[in-house]
Amino acid sequence: MYRLETLLPEIDAAMSEGRAIARIPDLTLEDAHRLFAALHARRLTRGEKTVGRKIGFTNRTIWAEYGVHAPNWGYMTDRSVFELAAVGTVPLRHFAEPRIEPEIVFGISETPSPDMDDAALMRCIGWVAHGFEIVHSIFPNWKFTPAETVAANALHGALLIGPRQGIVDRRERWLKDLATFGIALYRNGNLADRGRAESVLGGPVSALRHLVQLLAADDVNPPLAEGEIVTTGTLTRALPIATGEKWRTELTGIALEGIVISFS
Repeated sequence: MYRLETLLPEIDAAMSEGRAIARIPDLTLEDAHRLFAALHARRLTRGEKTVGRKIGFTNRTIWAEYGVHAPNWGYMTDRSVFELAAVGTVPLRHFAEPRIEPEIVFGISETPSPDMDDAALMRCIGWVAHGFEIVHSIFPNWKFTPAETVAANALHGALLIGPRQGIVDRRERWLKDLATFGIALYRNGNLADRGRAESVLGGPVSALRHLVQLLAADDVNPPLAEGEIVTTGTLTRALPIATGEKWRTELTGIALEGIVISFS
């Protein structure tokens, strides 16, 4: 067993307290998946509840920057998912080197299956929202191996969900728009980055399909279920954030408004 007894509490504490730990460069993906599952079980034991999954590294334009070549995923619990409207300024003290990711968020209304195409998957989505995921790296300077990101729950810190839009009567239009829309991200009123839906594995619905297929081949973690929330990966680069900053987005080509968040 790969130092599981030592690494598990160390990673758990570092992620909870927002502090760095030493790199684990010889960690294998197999051992990382064992650590990841044990970390989530540890959180459930202390009272957290699973509310959904985050998909990480779906934006292929940033793979080279981080040295990864495939998406991963992590759990989200009731301690890390919030409605943006109910949150004031977001304190950063519990995040290690935090970064912001503007994303598309889905509410799963029916259990999806791995043989579904994107059109069929749309029938499993009850609502769509735009949100910000806060990601953080317990490994210094955002340097890590793919296995280390798996062990750290795909770098998930928090998800802030904007207004939810029902899609029951307009799924065909939403499917088209979700694959083609654009986004601009602003820091303190200045343009920080732009992104396109297709950068996220061809679009957020395609990213969801990838997750469903990954989970179908997973003999440890359960498949997606009705009622779960899925956030589908950053539409722009993941950019560093700092106290005192105000970030906002503008979306074009989709029936979603931009959102605003401030940090303290």
